[in-house]
Parts: sequence; C-alpha cells; structure tokens
Amino acid sequence: MLGLGKKQAQFYLFAGKGGVGKTSVSASTALHFSEKGKKTLIISTDPAHSLSDSFKTEIGGDVKKLRKNLFAVEIDPKKSMAEYKEKLAPQMEKMDFLKGLGLEDTLDVAGNTPGVDEMAALDKFLQYMQSDEYDMIIFDTAPTGHTLRFLSLPDVLDSWVGKMINLRMKFSGMMGMFKKFLPFGDGDESPENFGTEQLDAIKERIKKAKEVLADKERTHFNIVLIPEAMSIYESERSLKSLAEYNIPVGSIIINQLIPENHKCPFCTEKRKTQQERVKQIEEKFKGHEILKVQLFKEEVRGFDMIGKVSKELYN
Repeated sequence: MLGLGKKQAQFYLFAGKGGVGKTSVSASTALHFSEKGKKTLIISTDPAHSLSDSFKTEIGGDVKKLRKNLFAVEIDPKKSMAEYKEKLAPQMEKMDFLKGLGLEDTLDVAGNTPGVDEMAALDKFLQYMQSDEYDMIIFDTAPTGHTLRFLSLPDVLDSWVGKMINLRMKFSGMMGMFKKFLPFGDGDESPENFGTEQLDAIKERIKKAKEVLADKERTHFNIVLIPEAMSIYESERSLKSLAEYNIPVGSIIINQLIPENHKCPFCTEKRKTQQERVKQIEEKFKGHEILKVQLFKEEVRGFDMIGKVSKELYN
C-alpha cells in the first residue's frame, strides 16, 4: 500500500494550450511558495522543457537546487522512452498478445507514439506523493492533450492491471514483461513470483493516485489561458475532461493581458478586444477563482521577471 509522507505535500498542476505561459506561471508559483518558507519542487513534464530557459539555468533530469527552498527537475521523455524500449526489446515478438489488452490506445511500446512521457510523469507523481521531503510540488505540464492523457493513465492502468489479474494464471509466464514497464512495482520480485498479490498492491497504488488527484485539499489544478477565442475554447474542453476524471479545477489564470497605454492606439484597441474576452471568460468559468497577469515588455526569464509574475498572481 502507498504510504503518504508526514508532510502531506500539496500538488499544483498547471495546464493549457501551447504558448499561453504555463511555465512562467508554474515557475512564479514555485518561487512564491519557496519565498514563503515552503520547501518547493517544480517538475517539468513538458517535452519542450522550457523550465531551464525560464530560470536561465540548466536543470536536467536530476533534482537541482536553484536557491533556498526551491528545487527543480525536468523529466526527460527521450531518456524515459529509451529506458522503456530497452526493457521491452526482448519481448517485442510478443506484441500481438499486448494488442488484446488495449495497450496500443495509450502507449506504443515501440516508442512510435506519445505516451512514455505521460508514463514517466505519472511515475514521478507517485514517487513524490510518497515523499515527505517537500511541502509543495509544482507540475509544469505539457500542452493540454498530453496532460489529459497523463491524468487518464490511472484509469487506463487500473483497467490493465485488472485484466492482468484475470489472466494471471493463464499467462503467468508474461507477468515479468508487464512488470518491466509498469512504473509501480517494488522492483524486487522475480517474474515467476510476480502474482496477484503484487498486482493487487499496484492497484492500491493506482487507487491512491486517483484519490490524491481528486482531493481538492491537496491537489490544485489550474488552467492557464490567454484572452483569445481558441484558448478559451480549449480551456472549456479541458474543464469538461477534468470533470470526467473527477479532478477539481481551482483557478483560471488569464495571462498576457495588455496594460493601459493611451499613447499607443494599437495597444488601446488590442486591450479593448482582450477586455471583451475577459468578460467571456468570467462568464464561462463562473464559480472558479479568476487570476490575471499582465503582458510584460520583457520576456519572463530569470528570477527578477519570475518574481514580477509571482507578485501579480499572489499579492
């Protein structure tokens, strides 16, 4: 059974379509909590890994201390994919059997479609769910499609494990292969002993992951958008999908709002259009906290600029 750490870490996840500024918002949130004395870890699950660029420092796949109370790590999807492929290579001739379990819908074990990065992200989520090392864990997620696949994995894996339990006696020789790519085993069982007891334990871990994701006291899911039609539309769809996974959404963050500038006619007109979109957002997302961040002249890179976004969001 999954044992949660004494600190009961709080999880903050940020999602939205590409280009809306999720990384800036995630980084500013992590900085905010670290400055409040909370030991904070920010994890990038975005294959593009703009977190290093945002902090103007190379982060990489190992946890790195950025400053007091602030730590960061970037999950490397290519490395994860290579590791999974290496584990699965000896079993490739048995892929026909896997097709019958619906595996191809989410993860192409040959590595030809997205999926391994979401697996790696969920593995990290579970890993840090157990940890009592951090007070706050911030997830800078991939664009919305990847994020929703990540959030659906507990349900998908729960289904797989259930099927494996039913097929355990019939296909006992193949349990070792499943154990190699499911990121929830303890790692010390031999394939021949990897039976229903271990599978039940995995189901319990998955169940706990689903409970934590749905726990609004611990998991805070936030949608980042910009005041444009396509971003609003995609955010609406995301909200509906998250509801299907019983994942509560806390705040809607409107990013890149043009500040008043009467000396710039273009800025004034653009701001007017944006304000109309803001009204739409406030109407469509009633019941959610709406936070706003202005568009800065400078790129949001480095601690000074991240600090400015933090003050906009949390003061």
